[in-house]
Formats: sequence, structure tokens, C-alpha cells
Amino acid sequence: MQIAFYLSGVIAILATLRTITHTNPIHALLYFVVSLLAVACMFFTLGAYFAGALEVIVYAGAIMVLFVFVMMMLNLGQSVEDQERAWLKPSVWMGPAILSAILFSVLLFGILGLQNIDTITAVNPISAKEVGISLFSTYVLGVELASMMLLAGLVVAFHIGRDNKPSELTLHGETIVDEITRRNQEEHS
Repeated sequence: MQIAFYLSGVIAILATLRTITHTNPIHALLYFVVSLLAVACMFFTLGAYFAGALEVIVYAGAIMVLFVFVMMMLNLGQSVEDQERAWLKPSVWMGPAILSAILFSVLLFGILGLQNIDTITAVNPISAKEVGISLFSTYVLGVELASMMLLAGLVVAFHIGRDNKPSELTLHGETIVDEITRRNQEEHS
């Protein structure tokens, strides 16, 4: 299990470095997912199954969905669509695919290794109830601050990324707002 732990750690470090150094934000998100899954594998190899499951559900699931929504709201235009066509090149997806395959083999090694355990280490398992009670009693301020920071980041990303151009919803060359305003003026005239 030590080999699996260290292998997951190396993958997490490499994927995080690629997340930081990659110029394309979508590709950086792919490497970030690999990094989060590697950290989850590290939790699994340590026997912290609940922490590993939370890592996958909360970070690799929910937070990454938030990042994808932000990327979709930024809607960078035609240049991004051209980049999306280039995603199918093997040079782009081979790195995350290889790292994910190694992580999958580590996970299989961990699952198969559980059947051959001769000694059981003394571990105090933490239940979901204990985590929930701790989060919403002792650390409630931190949880609320984290949620407000995520919301503020989403709003800021939306306002920074939007263009100051007229609405793209048009009807015969006029925007919908202009059409409604013109019709209201005709009715009152």
C-alpha cells in the first residue's frame, strides 16, 4: 500500500503542476480533476474511506461542476470553439488519460489488497454524523465563509468575463428590448 500511496502522491504533484502551468483553462481543469482523484486515492490507501469519498463527491464532483459552469458562463466565443475542436487530438488527452489509468490501477491494487490483510491496524473511524456535527457546530463560521467565498468568486468571474455588448437576442435586426420598447411607444402614441 505504500507504493500505491507514493504513486498517487507523485501523480497528484504532477497533475497539480500541469494545472498551474497549462495555458488552456479547460485542459487545466482536466488535470485538476486528476489531481483531486489522486488525493482521493491517497485517502483510500491510508484507510480513510470517508475522507476519500468526500474528496471525490465534494471536490472532484461539486467544485469541478462549479468551475465548468464558470467556464460556460464566460463563453469566450469562436476562439474557444476552435480550441474545443483541437481537444480530440491525442496529444491533449493522453496525459490525463495515462495518469487516470495509473490511478485506476492503484485503486484496484488497494481494493484487491484489502482481501489479503493479515493484520488490522487500530483506526478510529469517523462517521458522517460526527463530521456533520463538527462542521455545523464548531466550524459553522468557516463553512459559511467558504460558501460565501465560492458565491462571490462565481459572481466576480461572471462580471469580469462578460462582454459589454448589446444583447444577442435579436428580432429582425433589433434587440428584443428595443423591439419591446418600440411597441410600447407605438401603443401609447
